Amino acid sequence: MVTVAIDVMGGDHGPRVTIPAALALLKEVSNVKVILVGLSEAIDAQLRLHKAQNHPRISIQHASEVVFMDESPQSALKNKKDSSMRVAINLVKSGDADACVSAGNTGALMATARFVLKTLDGIDRPAIAGILPNKNGITYMLDLGANADCTPEHLLQFAIMGSVLVSCVEDKARPTVGLLNIGSEDIKGNEVVKQTAELLRNSHLNFYGNVEGDDIYKGTTDLVVCDGFVGNVALKTSEGLAHLMGGFLGQEFKRNIFTKLMALVSMPVLKAFKKRLDPRRYNGASFLGLRGIVVKSHGGADMVAFKHAIIKAVEEAQSGVLSHMLEQLAIEHAQSNGAASVNSD
Repeated sequence: MVTVAIDVMGGDHGPRVTIPAALALLKEVSNVKVILVGLSEAIDAQLRLHKAQNHPRISIQHASEVVFMDESPQSALKNKKDSSMRVAINLVKSGDADACVSAGNTGALMATARFVLKTLDGIDRPAIAGILPNKNGITYMLDLGANADCTPEHLLQFAIMGSVLVSCVEDKARPTVGLLNIGSEDIKGNEVVKQTAELLRNSHLNFYGNVEGDDIYKGTTDLVVCDGFVGNVALKTSEGLAHLMGGFLGQEFKRNIFTKLMALVSMPVLKAFKKRLDPRRYNGASFLGLRGIVVKSHGGADMVAFKHAIIKAVEEAQSGVLSHMLEQLAIEHAQSNGAASVNSD
């Protein structure tokens, strides 16, 4: 049984979305329990509304404070010690929950999670990992915004963590790793990217080589690694393009009576197309490198999107991501020390 602590107060919609999403998940799976963390009155009101006051797999943890979406990470960390966000993370640290999910302020969530849980041995900075659709399935990508400036060593650590995530969740023994660059040739890119490529080639990872932006959607590699500045731009651009394409299709089919009739005929195809590009299905970014599982939902997530973020947290907890990550970091550390010893001789 996996237990997930849910910050029900986080995000743009709070309990009106987070609690129905949790209830929807509990209807679909039998091996998950949730701890709803937040203002008890607000939680009780939603549970009564959905007639779930006595659900056997739901418990409530009161938290008297809320971190607002525009609040600074420093303020949240210093002044909101009983916030729903922090209490949910505390439950992971204490072992009462296997994972935490929040749609709250990203900066505050990262700062709080890093302060409470600490980073894994061998990891300098946590990174944000997410998924994007490709023509064959999904592509994992990190960092998506936690670290704007990275060294080659940081990017190597991201690659190790991301590779473990893909291996565990997708059940792939040796997932392929691509380094996002402005070209596939070894001579392309800045010095950080070139040095990172060299580290990846000498690592135990299944390094494919440099990849370009279109390779994300081709599914060239299972994992794409980049710094947080580039990753966040790529993510937001992808989300914007998906919405733009959906809007353009809608406009064209509504243009006149004939296009409206064509829309009716094409409805099954359009629904399938919309489902494949629906960003809600890919909601939920993993904070990798911490001593606990924390998943960040999009702040504006609706019930469907937030449910997918909870699912992601459950999958990580069930697949033992943390223990496997420690194993891989140990392997890389031993390999690096061995190489250093040979070079010194």
